[in-house]
Amino acid sequence: KIKHDNKSLGDTKHRLASSKEVKSVAEGDLGSASKDHAADSSTLQSLQVDCMVKASDHEASVKERSEELKALAAAKKTIEDKTGGASGRAYGLIQTATKTQQDGLTEVTRMLRHLGRKSGDFNLSLLSSQISAASQQGAGADVFAKVKGLIEKMIQRLLDDAKAEAGHKAYCDKEMAETEAKKAEHEEDLDHLSSKIAQGEAAKARLTADIAELEAELGSIAQSQKEMDSNRNAEHEEYTQAKKDYEDGVEGIQMAIKVLKEYYGSSSFAQQPEVSTHSAAGGEASGIIGLLEVAESDFSKLLAETEADEKDSQSSYDKQTKANKIAKAEKETSLKYKTKELKETEAELAELSGDKNSEQSELDAVLDYYSKIKKQCVAKPDSYETRKARRESEIKGLKEALDILESQTAFLAVRRVHRHA
Repeated sequence: KIKHDNKSLGDTKHRLASSKEVKSVAEGDLGSASKDHAADSSTLQSLQVDCMVKASDHEASVKERSEELKALAAAKKTIEDKTGGASGRAYGLIQTATKTQQDGLTEVTRMLRHLGRKSGDFNLSLLSSQISAASQQGAGADVFAKVKGLIEKMIQRLLDDAKAEAGHKAYCDKEMAETEAKKAEHEEDLDHLSSKIAQGEAAKARLTADIAELEAELGSIAQSQKEMDSNRNAEHEEYTQAKKDYEDGVEGIQMAIKVLKEYYGSSSFAQQPEVSTHSAAGGEASGIIGLLEVAESDFSKLLAETEADEKDSQSSYDKQTKANKIAKAEKETSLKYKTKELKETEAELAELSGDKNSEQSELDAVLDYYSKIKKQCVAKPDSYETRKARRESEIKGLKEALDILESQTAFLAVRRVHRHA
């Protein structure tokens, strides 16, 4: 960019120098014209004085002048008759060559002015003005050499511009291609990171939901086990009390039966006297003992049923408690690994987010440079191909102008050879 700016500065300085040169030439012409005007004014005054002095001698000199004119006419006729061919070769060719050179300069000026208007190049218009100013000084080898030098200098400047712009285009093509490749690479990396982050966020959400579900299930198992423990304790306390009651009942009845059997079965009971005194009711004793035996059987049966119920309840409790422990262990293990996986996923997401931020920063830097390089390489009114074609047209026109000058110079050289031959 600095090289390009320096080139633009050099072009500006060149145009400024050329403008100063044109101005200098114009000021020189103005000075010469002013001097000529002063000289003409002085000559006019002298002529006026001479005319006034010689007016009185006019009549006297008319006769003498008439005779002089007759002599000059005779001399002219003699020269035309005897030296016409030599005069045409010597003096006529010089006049023709001068006129032809002037016409050549005029044609070159017109051509360059038209080319400058067509291409919109200020330097060509300036060059045509410089050549026009030079042609006002007359036509000759020095003027032609100066004009040729101006045109050759312009051609070289255009060639240098073409070389510099070709280098700038190569630089732009390289930088644009590399920058666009980096831009595409960073965008692809960002898309990949965004995709991985989206997958990670989905996995995090799934793991979070799974963990919440496992925690809820573990809570439910714990609550269920707590209720089971409470119910089992209550049932066992009731069983313990019922068993004691039934065992005490059976024991009491057995003791009563024993007492009654001992009483009614003793020898004294069998040998009672036949006096009218109180006697044991043997028949009723058998009935009482029978009832007590029935009661003992009922109590024993209820005790057995209570013990069986307790055993069943304890077995069911133990079975469910074992199932709860297994389920709890499985879910706690699953919870442990899912919690670990969640932490790893969160750590990976944090790393991916950091990578994405870094990648985005790099992409932003590439986009910033891409914007700047586009301003240098893209944001121009004409394409490189258009400017190249226009510059080639200008160079072609300048070379044609040089060809015209070369042909005029060759013509002048031939005429000089003929004149001196």
